Order: sequence, then structure tokens, then C-alpha cells
Amino acid sequence: MKAYKANTISDLKEIAKKLILDFSENRVILFYGEMGVGKTTLIKALCKQLGVDEPTNSPTFSIVNEYFSVDNKTVYHFDFYRIEKEEEVFDMGYEDYFYSKNYCFVEWPEKILNLIPEDAVKIIINEDENNNRLISVV
Repeated sequence: MKAYKANTISDLKEIAKKLILDFSENRVILFYGEMGVGKTTLIKALCKQLGVDEPTNSPTFSIVNEYFSVDNKTVYHFDFYRIEKEEEVFDMGYEDYFYSKNYCFVEWPEKILNLIPEDAVKIIINEDENNNRLISVV
């Protein structure tokens, strides 16, 4: 397990750079943490490191956003917060995304536990008593 501490948002740039190096083989990255802890903010930093220049935001209502990097690689960003049953994800063709070899950043993966690839990486984000973010990769 690796752990990082972000005292400020600007610390996320370096953390994202290190995480991308760690994820060279695993492309489905799961983000766990309470509402407002910074999952989307970390995903924005990761997208920036991957060369995504377009605006990135949480796909809370659309479920998935598709971004393109400057070298025309695709990055997918999922937010399953509003999913009530795993069956709701079947119609969107989740397998096509998860097994595409493109980066898939997944918020609220606990809503679709039975659909997640075995080699997915888990990132847990917590907040300490000083409002720092503790980012653990498991």
C-alpha cells in the first residue's frame, strides 16, 4: 500500500504524477471516500497529467464523461452515486469502457461491486483533523 498526503490542492499535481506512473498497467481506478473529500479534484489532477486540457467535472447526472488527451487518448470518468441497482449499469455497456485499455476513473464504485474488474486499483481518500487529504492506494 502506498500513501500520500495533500496539504493543499497544489500538492495534487505531484501526487497525480506519481499515481499515473503506478497505474501504467492497471487502467480501472476506483475512488472511495466521503462526499466532498476530493475524489473529483484528484481525478481532475490525474486527467491533467494524462494531457486532458478540456474542462473535467463529475458526471453525477450523466454517469460517464469522456475526455480526450492532447495525443488523442480517451479517458473515462464515472460517477455511480445515483445508481440504485447494478442492473442500471448493464445498458450503458460498462464492459466496453472497463476493458477498453483506456483509463477509467470510477467514483462510488461500491454501488457496482460485482461489475469491477479484478485488477482495478483502489484509492481511498480521507480527511485528517487539519483538513489535509490522506490518499491511500490499495
